[in-house]
Amino acid sequence: VKLPTLALVFSLVATILPAQDPSLPANLDVTPGSLTLEVGATTMLSALVTDSNGQRIDDATVVYFSRARRSVGINAAGQIEAYRPGTFVVVALVPTDPEANPRRAEPILQVEIPVTIPNPPISNISFQKLQGNFYAETTVPLVVKVVDSSGVQRHDVKVNYTTSDESIATINRFGHLHLHTTGEFRATAIAEAITATARIVVLPNPASSLELTSTVDDAVTGEVVRFNTVIRNLAGQVVSDMPVQYAVFGEPNADIIASGSPAQITRDGRFVAERSGRFTIVSTVGTRAVQRILDIRPRDVTQQIEVVGHGPVRDRHTSDLWVWEGVDGRDYAITGTWGADGHAYIWDVTDPAHMSIIDVVRVDARTVNDVKISEDGRVAVISREGASNRRNGIVLLDVSDPVNGVSIISRYDDQLTGGVHNVFLYENHVFALSGGRRYDIINIEDATQPTRIGRFELDTPGHGIHDVWVEDGIAYSSNWSDGIVAVDVGGGGAGGSLQRPVQLGRAAVHPNGWNHAAFPYRSQSTGKFYLFGGDEAFPYGDETFSEGQPERAAGWIHVYDWDEWNDPKEVARYQVPEAGTHNIWIENDILYVAYYNGGLRVVDVSGELLGDLYQQGREIAFWEAFDPEGFIKNAPMAWGPQPHKDHIFVADHNSGLWAVRLLPKTPGPTRNLGEPR
Repeated sequence: VKLPTLALVFSLVATILPAQDPSLPANLDVTPGSLTLEVGATTMLSALVTDSNGQRIDDATVVYFSRARRSVGINAAGQIEAYRPGTFVVVALVPTDPEANPRRAEPILQVEIPVTIPNPPISNISFQKLQGNFYAETTVPLVVKVVDSSGVQRHDVKVNYTTSDESIATINRFGHLHLHTTGEFRATAIAEAITATARIVVLPNPASSLELTSTVDDAVTGEVVRFNTVIRNLAGQVVSDMPVQYAVFGEPNADIIASGSPAQITRDGRFVAERSGRFTIVSTVGTRAVQRILDIRPRDVTQQIEVVGHGPVRDRHTSDLWVWEGVDGRDYAITGTWGADGHAYIWDVTDPAHMSIIDVVRVDARTVNDVKISEDGRVAVISREGASNRRNGIVLLDVSDPVNGVSIISRYDDQLTGGVHNVFLYENHVFALSGGRRYDIINIEDATQPTRIGRFELDTPGHGIHDVWVEDGIAYSSNWSDGIVAVDVGGGGAGGSLQRPVQLGRAAVHPNGWNHAAFPYRSQSTGKFYLFGGDEAFPYGDETFSEGQPERAAGWIHVYDWDEWNDPKEVARYQVPEAGTHNIWIENDILYVAYYNGGLRVVDVSGELLGDLYQQGREIAFWEAFDPEGFIKNAPMAWGPQPHKDHIFVADHNSGLWAVRLLPKTPGPTRNLGEPR
């Protein structure tokens, strides 16, 4: 085990003015005051609390927390462990209330300790995808995999390339291998002091003619068009293993000024346009090229949105929602509350224009963050955080007859005392997050006697979990820095079950660790399986979370083509500038996004998905909940959407429950970002 390197060994001292009582804490001295740790290393902080006379206070409480707990951890004793490279801060404080949560404690004294975790050295570099033939007069993009000593694949390391014979081949700084003539040489890739070498034989170029085909000759913005290059030799035979380079140049419609980047084409020939116009696709094989022209029309999906009803909640923050048809045929909704007194509201939404609260459940909690309803509409599960006795867990409710009252069936908090942030109900089982670390699987076939039967937790350093969604026997958990993890709980074909979950695959979502939500979806128009992953981030520091001020989020929706568990491919995104995603729902090839300060977004996700969906004119409608009497006035903060019976219900963090609907499509100019109206 490598010992931690202490970059700067000195003390940080926090001091307050002399107190009236000289025995009260006046100074907090933490050693070391700054440190550098290698990934995987640990060290201890030492804290000394003294009074105004400089006397040690032996029974003073010092608590610790990390401002980036998924990158550097610290326990109650002050032991720090380095998980991921970067520069971070841990905090030591003397709390006013020793029983308070360290992150929320009001400090008497507080000290910040900078922690630097350098990147581990590179341990391996290897060439990838070098199978097949290499031909003279062609260019091949080289792919290398760089791994450091902690086992992490690195994308931030400069790789240098050389060849043993530059008359045969050269490699530019981007890793493009240019093959000049026939012969044999060695290609070398160097990352730090580690090298990889590949022997390559260059064959004569057999290409004699090229033909470029496409699936269609005209399309709309956002529609994926596939191009294919047929290569033939002198004998007219097809050559299938030669590298093809695609390029596109376009002429946007004349009335689109300063259009930006109007289109893209991938290495395998998939084209998509963000702007309407005429585009020329060029296919190059060695010294030969062929081109084809494609006409692109604006996508016309815009609809108007209409507010139908509002169920105001203005004295506290609203959290999530669930809307369902009750056993009696009426429509109901349940909403939670955040940072308040543990309320959950049950609504009659049969008439969305006149929604009303018909019952209120209050539990011992500050936050009821999540609410879900069983498939038969009889049982609700609500989550608890911030219980007064720190026994949080879940509460099961009887919602079989909401009009005549909702009652508590049972409470379950065994090994869930750290707080339950999110839950999911699947076939009489509750998937409950435990302390942001794992999910437990709880059998509620007898709702009066919930029983844990399984659990799943990652084994990665500093791992966390925010959400879980279950469909067709597969659980999709959202794990911040660890991305989205698919787990077989009975339907994944890997032998998993509710009692014994088995991991299927993982899709890394964001290098900053923003993965917050996931929604699996089988496209109705293409049959392709997509995984939609949402970010959550508040990167603007003091600009947000100020009392009474609107909050500002960041992040976007990542779209994965995940037909193969071991090979998820991020193919598209939906990103609204200057706002951030929260919860999502997809139904009938329409994506509904609660985009926090960007409001509700309704997006066309039909067809194959590629590129920037926002720029392609796929947005059907958007709506923001401005409420002049809201908990924070006129501050839209969409938390969760759910379509139900031709309406879209939206929980807004600052104003409660809303019902809106899309109006029928009317003829006229389309509203497409960057397109003239």
